[in-house]
Formats: sequence, C-alpha cells, structure tokens
Amino acid sequence: QVQLVESGGGLVQAGGSLRLSCAGSGRTFSGYTMAWFRQAPGKEREFVASISWNSGTYYRDSVSGRFAISRDNAKNTVYLRMNNLKPEDTAVYYCAARGQPGHTIATIAYDYWGQGTQVTVSS
Repeated sequence: QVQLVESGGGLVQAGGSLRLSCAGSGRTFSGYTMAWFRQAPGKEREFVASISWNSGTYYRDSVSGRFAISRDNAKNTVYLRMNNLKPEDTAVYYCAARGQPGHTIATIAYDYWGQGTQVTVSS
C-alpha cells in the first residue's frame, strides 16, 4: 500500500518557523516529482512548492524566499522548511507525488496524496 504521511505541523507565532516532513512508503519516490500544497478553510487547494527527481525546485510567488523544499531519497522523505511565517500561511498542508517529470501546480497531475498536517500561524 502506497502512503505519504505528513508531520511537523502545529501552532506558531507570526515570524516563526516550522519544518514539515513527508515520509513515503510502499514504493520508492526517488524518481517522482514531490510537492507541497495547502488548503485554507473555504478556499481551494493551492500549490506551494515542488522538487523534481534531480532536486530542481519551484515555488509559488508568495512563499519564495521564505520556504525551502528538499528531499532525502535515502529516507524516501521530502521536507518543507517554512521561515518568517505569516497568518495567511495558515492551512492544512498536503504532500503529493507525481510520476511524470516536470513541475506543475495542477492538483489533478499528482498521483498520490497524504492526509495533511495543520499549520496555524497566530498574529
């Protein structure tokens, strides 16, 4: 059974930092593009960042310079380091895996999803 399990979410004050982790199991994700999405209450799920099989990265404009996505293929794990968090970053954060090469922000393009981890940023 293929699974992606997120962890590391929580409550943090504005300006603080968190590191999210996404551990994969059931298959090797080293050849996959991995991504983070987020969904705030009442809003659609939106792309945050992605990392290709060769560690090329891509970010949405509002998190560029504050967030950093990375991967450890030996651990089948992808990370999202979030610095200088803002209240508008509050959302459930989801990990996703895409079997095709290339970056895309389209949720439909991703094959596997985790259950999500809550990030709440207080002002």
